[in-house]
Amino acid sequence: MKHIQIRSAIVALATLIAIAPAFAKDEVSKGIATVNGKSIPKNRADILVSAQAAQGQPDSEDLRKAVREELIRREILAQEAQKMGIDKKPEIQGQMELARQSVLIGAYMQDYVHSHPISEEAIKKEYAAIKAKLGDKEYNARHILVENEATANDIIAKLKQGEKFEELAKQSKDPGSKDKGGELGWAAPSSYVKPFADALVKLEKGKYTETPVKSDFGYHIIMLDDTRELKLPSLDEAKPQLTQRLQQEMVEKHLLDLRSKAKVS
Repeated sequence: MKHIQIRSAIVALATLIAIAPAFAKDEVSKGIATVNGKSIPKNRADILVSAQAAQGQPDSEDLRKAVREELIRREILAQEAQKMGIDKKPEIQGQMELARQSVLIGAYMQDYVHSHPISEEAIKKEYAAIKAKLGDKEYNARHILVENEATANDIIAKLKQGEKFEELAKQSKDPGSKDKGGELGWAAPSSYVKPFADALVKLEKGKYTETPVKSDFGYHIIMLDDTRELKLPSLDEAKPQLTQRLQQEMVEKHLLDLRSKAKVS
């Protein structure tokens, strides 16, 4: 789980770094201000302005002035920290190295994603796969979850005797639905574990499973309230999310490949 979180953080970092444009080396030497004899490179201002632009704030003279003042304040504080020798502390040096490494990793991942664009064919294939998995219907179902088959059979017997599903659902083990009459809301069968989904799609509207359905969670009694056509976003609408998903999978695979080839002792 930790490895997944780290890799997700790297992907997120690469996305953030992507908002900063590439700058020529000679731009680094162009200063926007000088603080106690030390020049502040223009590219730092450009990166902050780009970050603001990515959040919807247009580039303007006022924004540039605010960014300049922010960088001046940062430089003043950084110089004061250096005077006190804070930058020489081992724990601070470690944090600074991690920050430097993060920027380098972000730039690398940005370059990798840019040089390995997701093809239209791959996007269409992913869309078709998701569409096939979800099917063309979604189901509005209820369930009662209990620990053992005997209890499930007892509930089914009570349903046959005319007791209300909503009342019997109060003894369900599922805290999210027990107080709502067992209602699960609208969902595609693929949202559920396979035994549950297989039983659900066989039910007729208004009917319940007369045999307990066993899953890793326990035993279910499932009732189908209704079905309707599943409406999915079009390919064009889903394209940004599909592209991002495929990029994340590509980056994940690349990281795993690099990890497998690395000599770690």
